[in-house]
Amino acid sequence: MKITAIRVTHVNVPFDAPFWWTAGLYPGASKSVIEVETDAGITGLGEAPWWHFGELIKAEIAPALIGADPLDLADCESRCVPAWQITANTGENAAQVAFGAVEIALWDIRGKEFGLPLHMLLGGAVRRDIAFTEYFSFRPRQGEAGGEMTPEAIADYCQRMAEEYGATMFEGKLILGDPLLEIDTVRLLRERLGRRAMLRLDSNMQWSLTTARRILREIEPFDIRNYEDPVASFEEMAALRQHSAIPFSTHVPDLRRAVALGVPDYFVCNFAALGGLARTLKFVAACEAMGKGFWCYSNDLGIMTAAYLHVVAATPWITEPSQSLFRWQIGDVIEGGPFRQVKDTVRVPEGPGLGVTLDRAALERWSRHFAENGPMSHFHDPARPGRHRRLPLG
Repeated sequence: MKITAIRVTHVNVPFDAPFWWTAGLYPGASKSVIEVETDAGITGLGEAPWWHFGELIKAEIAPALIGADPLDLADCESRCVPAWQITANTGENAAQVAFGAVEIALWDIRGKEFGLPLHMLLGGAVRRDIAFTEYFSFRPRQGEAGGEMTPEAIADYCQRMAEEYGATMFEGKLILGDPLLEIDTVRLLRERLGRRAMLRLDSNMQWSLTTARRILREIEPFDIRNYEDPVASFEEMAALRQHSAIPFSTHVPDLRRAVALGVPDYFVCNFAALGGLARTLKFVAACEAMGKGFWCYSNDLGIMTAAYLHVVAATPWITEPSQSLFRWQIGDVIEGGPFRQVKDTVRVPEGPGLGVTLDRAALERWSRHFAENGPMSHFHDPARPGRHRRLPLG
């Protein structure tokens, strides 16, 4: 079998309402959908975590892989990704991320060739219902959606998710630069959701060490399962650990520093950003050996989410629920998408490979949205056009 073509399609998939995070209002996802075609008539699907990696795939990764055997992952990677010393020396890992998006499609091809779902290629499923959190955040109203701009409104929203979908696991960002607002919201969430609900927080590194100490001291009695990136560095997390027993997680996959400093406790990663499924499995195995937890990223489309489902299904070490923005996505590029959890879980697909199929009409719709509007900007303050948001650290 040989690779004959690699197609890249940029798409936007907006949320029903934008949410506030450290860099401004987050309106939705801008991704690249990858299709790897073969002379055997099998097409594999991949997804780049950010659209601009799709441009690198078109310019460099695709030409390098034409004619390669898609089942020979080692050969494919060696065509596209330099030795780790080069990446470490230059700080340039774009080729690794771009190849990681394509590598997911190669696994999809492998599963389709052997007629097996991805989790069977990885050793079989130890679980088939995969846990995800519901998400909450401060969101301005947009049409009929959003409007959660107070502690009471966020608590109402989470309570509605519990009543309508049986949700018991919640994670969110409370990023308006006001420590008291975060403390008050957490207190109210615990009161309204009860003792058994899981509560996780994520500040995207918005707080100074001084402010984080104050916030964590106030919210620790409310049984916070995890706080993601409460401060801006592992060193500050290590200092913060002296004042709080709340576990920490991060999107920064630096296992060596985490082991040396004792924090963070968990890594939260996108598979393509780690370089693909093969590298992700090695990373998770290293986390297990070092006693560090792992769960999956959010704001992905159905292709990457399917990869998450299969890997978590086949990996006993991943026991915590992954993040999810499913409820806010107004569309997807796969048939039947987006995935939506019920009673905290999504069932792992059982079809060959990733077990998902492109919805061509949806792909065209969201590709047209990208072409007409450009990529969705997550990094600017709408109150200050043309400028990046600056939150006071406190």
